[in-house]
Amino acid sequence: MDITGIAKSHHADIPKASSRKEWKLSDSLREQIAEYAREDAAQGVYMGNKFLALRKSEVAKVAPDRAALMGKVSQEMADMKTIREADRRWLCLLFGEPYEAKLQSEGTGSAVHVYDGNGDEVLTYTAGMGWHEKESKAETQVHGALKAAYYDAFRAARQEINTGAVEMQGGFDARA
Repeated sequence: MDITGIAKSHHADIPKASSRKEWKLSDSLREQIAEYAREDAAQGVYMGNKFLALRKSEVAKVAPDRAALMGKVSQEMADMKTIREADRRWLCLLFGEPYEAKLQSEGTGSAVHVYDGNGDEVLTYTAGMGWHEKESKAETQVHGALKAAYYDAFRAARQEINTGAVEMQGGFDARA
């Protein structure tokens, strides 16, 4: 059974992915990452707590509001039997725009798959396992951009530290 649809006014409390600003790695953010990478390199730590917190907050900017989606399902449905009995209109109202829900009832178990406005599966619910969150393409892209910026800055900081250590030895050649 394929359950898709749009509810216009029923879910103003769930942020719409289409209304979210497109994420971009700005110069100021890149500089902040470089600063954290230099601090971490000086301490001999890769991806310290400051960078991890920054990365988490930036990814949250593009992530769907999974907690709101899970809350809607949890409030309204006690078990998979209720989900199987729900009609298309009811599930459309439950998830709202731009989310789409598909009910899988074939095989040994049932599941609800929730997709964002880009068609990325962001949540799955099964009676036996509960909720399982899946990373969207937008979240993956933000993670990748932040990690790449951090890696470049960290590598440059380590090279500076290592170059400074060689200069401090004052030309001593350990190979001699």
